[in-house]
Amino acid sequence: MALIHDALVQLAQLVLVLALAPLLTGYIRKVKAYLLRRRGPPLLQVYRDLLKLIRKEAVLAENASWVFRTAPYLIWATTLIAAALVPTFATGLLFSPAADLIAIVALLGTARFALALAGLDVGTSFGGIGSSREMMIASLAEPAMLMIVFTLSLLAGSTQLSSVAVFVQGPTIGLRVSLGMALVALIIVAIAENSRIPVDNPATHLELTMIHEAMILEYSGRHLAVIEAAATIKLLLYFSLIACMFMPWGMASADGDLAAFAIGVVSYLTKLAAGGFLLAVFETATAKMRVFRVSDFLGAALMLGLLATLLLFVSQSS
Repeated sequence: MALIHDALVQLAQLVLVLALAPLLTGYIRKVKAYLLRRRGPPLLQVYRDLLKLIRKEAVLAENASWVFRTAPYLIWATTLIAAALVPTFATGLLFSPAADLIAIVALLGTARFALALAGLDVGTSFGGIGSSREMMIASLAEPAMLMIVFTLSLLAGSTQLSSVAVFVQGPTIGLRVSLGMALVALIIVAIAENSRIPVDNPATHLELTMIHEAMILEYSGRHLAVIEAAATIKLLLYFSLIACMFMPWGMASADGDLAAFAIGVVSYLTKLAAGGFLLAVFETATAKMRVFRVSDFLGAALMLGLLATLLLFVSQSS
């Protein structure tokens, strides 16, 4: 019975991630439109767009190989697995032993590599530009992410997300400068990885500035729907990571009752709403930076992660 209970809770988390990912994107668009004094699209518009794309036929270029055809499904699968491993409303779930920060970074790196290959496969100039810019971002974002992982693992003594969440919930955590640096670094990485302002503008198709959109210009129909769905899941994944590692308040344990799980779900939804609102405000008040300044932006995240790790290592050694 315990195994069935754990499996049902884990399945509930997976369904919650799949259901909320497009809603989070629609919520951010709605808040941005409200801040700009526009009506904006409905909250459920993202679901309608995905359904519309799924019904359409996929048009393939003549020189598209199997890489181009299989990349969308690989991107969606790896992103969904990574998002399903991140604790949302409860810790210590069935897949908690596999919910390792390094494994999640590896899954996201696999999805990024597949997307870059798909952008290069057809041989268009826009795809090549987008893939090269994506790899430039990855060369700084992944080391910064690993520095954040090292900081949290030094504190919690483990790279498992459930252990990190339980440690941060404990009374011994206190106020730490290293955690603040790691949080700022993770926010910068999340903005860059999801192609948000100021790194990229998801609402534009300007040839000289787009990064993510340049790699998927040749996709259509169900292939484009799968990639867009993966993008919404990835955004939710980073929100869940920030909430799990730095704001795990309200999360239930795996052996909790229905009331504890309900409190955990409400707490998680509140964090998503607050995070989405803050992101919309930040994007509305910030202009997109030049492509050549993105390295400076991500370099700041890398240095913050490195300083957080060194500061924590020195403080623990002394």
